[in-house]
Amino acid sequence: MSSSGFQATRPFASSTPTLLERLITVARAAKRPILFGLRLWASVCLASFLAFWLQLDSPTWAATTAAITAQPSLGATLRKASFRMVGTIIGAVAIVIITICFPQNRVGFLLSLALWGSACGFVATILENFASYAAALAGYTAAIVAMYQLGETGGASGDVLMLAIDRASEICVGIVCAGVVLAGTDFGGARRELFAKIASLTAAVANGLTATFGMPKSQFLEAQLVRRQLVRDVAALSPAIDQAIGESSELRARSRVLQDAVSGLFTVIASWRIVAEHLREVADEAGARMAPAVLRVIPDHFRCGHLEGEAATRWAADPLELRQSARETAFALMRLPAQDPSERLVTDRAAQAMLGLAHAFNGLLFIDDPRLADVQPRIARLHVPDWLPPSINAGRIFVTMGLAQLFWIITAWPDGASAVTFAAVIVILFSPRDEQAYPLALDFFYAMILVAIVAAVIDFVVLPKMETFLGFSLALGLALVPLGALSAQPWKAAMFSVMAFNLSPLIGIRNVMVYDASQFFNSAIGIIIGTGFAALIIRLIPPLSQAQRSRRLLALTLRDLQRLAERKRTVAPRDWQDRIFARLAVLPQTAELHQGAQLVAALSLGNEIIRLRRVADRFGIRQELEPALYAIADRESGVAVQWLAQADRVLAMPREQDPDPNARLLARARLCAMTEALTLFADYFDGKET
Repeated sequence: MSSSGFQATRPFASSTPTLLERLITVARAAKRPILFGLRLWASVCLASFLAFWLQLDSPTWAATTAAITAQPSLGATLRKASFRMVGTIIGAVAIVIITICFPQNRVGFLLSLALWGSACGFVATILENFASYAAALAGYTAAIVAMYQLGETGGASGDVLMLAIDRASEICVGIVCAGVVLAGTDFGGARRELFAKIASLTAAVANGLTATFGMPKSQFLEAQLVRRQLVRDVAALSPAIDQAIGESSELRARSRVLQDAVSGLFTVIASWRIVAEHLREVADEAGARMAPAVLRVIPDHFRCGHLEGEAATRWAADPLELRQSARETAFALMRLPAQDPSERLVTDRAAQAMLGLAHAFNGLLFIDDPRLADVQPRIARLHVPDWLPPSINAGRIFVTMGLAQLFWIITAWPDGASAVTFAAVIVILFSPRDEQAYPLALDFFYAMILVAIVAAVIDFVVLPKMETFLGFSLALGLALVPLGALSAQPWKAAMFSVMAFNLSPLIGIRNVMVYDASQFFNSAIGIIIGTGFAALIIRLIPPLSQAQRSRRLLALTLRDLQRLAERKRTVAPRDWQDRIFARLAVLPQTAELHQGAQLVAALSLGNEIIRLRRVADRFGIRQELEPALYAIADRESGVAVQWLAQADRVLAMPREQDPDPNARLLARARLCAMTEALTLFADYFDGKET
């Protein structure tokens, strides 16, 4: 056996950890969850204490809100707290307005409540992360306030204004308490984590791009798989960005820079795809000539290899210098001489990729030192990838709330208000989660059964023996600390979170505790039935499957591309990119490899259409370009390719005086990119794969 082989086998021989090492590993892994459990307990106790001290009407909502607002990270807690406060205020105002509009009309009141919940669910599906949570909260806050003012069969009372103020005040107390506890015990690390994630992704796309120029054609399929995974990873940055924004007011004030960094990474991937596909199609001799020329311009530090974690962070330790280097490299590539459209296409797309990297490095610089980052004021526009999922969710919410209200009225069930309220909470909160909605609702249902048992033990066995607030707090800690710790680990985290959130309302924390078994079990049964009913409706009215969503995103993109080609839509390049980036971000994880490539191809084709139209008259190719674009709109890729070839022949005609031969060559490169996209993805652009 060789020396190197022997060294490779030695770690395996001594790799079995000792008992002490295992205990140390378990302790380190449990440290963060246990700390979160203690913070959760402290937040609930502080909220309960303030609610008792202020003599609030229903302290249980302050405690419940503190439990819901508390998150394992400081940034997530602060961000959720701010959006929860906004959603609470909007929901409280909404229920006041509904009551004023329908003071003596039970049908109108309940119908308006269901419509408000549907509208909030619709908006929650359109928005993302904590903004989506705020919209959902506005919907079920109105239902929570309504629960306290409705009679046995749904008639509104006249004290809705005070009820709304009381509930909003209690919720705000819980929000503040959770924020204070987390801010005082957690110094935050969301910015560092976001920096590390963006650095890793930037290193990956930079390395993939540069590796393409020296890669044998046999490895191009493997590179496609890498690009598809990178699209998913870049799309998954949104929650990390939200958490970092929650920790820092500097980042929050100019968060558009971070979104531009994400767009920059998508730009690199799109340019990388074009370069890879073109190099795969050209002859070996041409590729061997073009690739080394580009690599000589790209600095060695962009050929960084596979870097993750701390290695990627060290590589991106000076984002200011890397940003400047990426920009200089882009300009050098643009100035690089090209002999034909093929070379110009490769160098131009490599330059676009380097500019995308510059945006990513600018985002890293913004996280590290916001004062040094370039900030370009730009109005943020909301691009909805597909209007059908939010419409389905809105309809599901309306049906759930309407049927629950109808059942309550028909049966005159005294605890029907609780069932209606929790049915509204579940269906509004989980509907935006697409295919995860039913499993989450089912976990919520099971969690409510389990937490009802825990709450019964605390309410009737432990609390009656406690006469002080300290004893009350210790009793809560017996359940909240382990539940909080379990919710901060990956296994069944959602179920344990639900149990932690709903312990307080089931116990029924009041200024003067009342231990009424019949009242407790009636309330618990109402909540459990409401959650079970919501889960049933989500099962009966399911969301679109991931395959259906993928096909719809592709079909909608193709429709937008056709409208762009036939001049029915005037779009700036940046708006077109943002529209397709939004669809790439929500493309399901189970989407097939070629579907992601089709979206990226449509992105590139739309960009070329916009840019070529601007120079068509300048180079005299309007008569050839417009028929090609109309053929694209008519889903006739073969005809479009023929017209593009004719336009290229017009551009290639020799001229005695050509004021800008490089711009003419660039236009030919754009025609080449369009031709390759239409040829490689002809079935998609002809409507045969949507």
